[in-house]
Amino acid sequence: MLNEFLNSFQTSAAETVTSSQAIATMLVAFVMGVIISLTYVKTADKATYSPSFCYTLIIVPIVAAIIILLVGSNLATAFSVSGAFALVRFRSEPGNPKNIAYIFATVAAGLACGVQCFLYAAIFTIFLCFIMVVLSLLKFGEKDVYYRNLKVLVPEDLNFEGAFDEILSKYTKSHELVRIGTLDLGSVYELNYEVTLKHDTDSKQFIDELRTRNGNLTVALYLKARKGEV
Repeated sequence: MLNEFLNSFQTSAAETVTSSQAIATMLVAFVMGVIISLTYVKTADKATYSPSFCYTLIIVPIVAAIIILLVGSNLATAFSVSGAFALVRFRSEPGNPKNIAYIFATVAAGLACGVQCFLYAAIFTIFLCFIMVVLSLLKFGEKDVYYRNLKVLVPEDLNFEGAFDEILSKYTKSHELVRIGTLDLGSVYELNYEVTLKHDTDSKQFIDELRTRNGNLTVALYLKARKGEV
């Protein structure tokens, strides 16, 4: 029974897909994947860039195209399987919506190749990559906001409640005290703030004014943006 099913499946596949069609489809899907992958390399954020993701963007169109070829007689099934594949990859790609967009783009390119619409696949891929490069160069959607973490040490005899509010209001758009701790057996308090700096803030002057209030103890302004800042 199983052998009859496999034989009928192979016969049906052989009748609908020739070797030349399969090879041409995979080659075109490979080229589309390479173009999309190179665009990802050009536009990816340094903090979230993944070399292995480049390989994924090349392989996904080929896999999607092959799925279409194998079940081409039932396009609804083919698109359902490919869509499920994309959703699985979507769920396994954490954090970056731009990467998720690339995943669905590669699936769409693979589907177009699978139904032998090579011209449409090429037009779609080139247009999409052009848009992604232009948006990246224009920094479209990016906000000029400077989120920073600020750590201030204060002596135990200083009442730190509101002691730095005047200075923080002068140099930041917003500030929030998120953590209070002690160091050196309680002789020093450590205050951790999340602040949004104003555009024209002079970091040195900001730190110097804080030091005049905390007895010249350590003040640390972490210049690396918080994760998620774009």
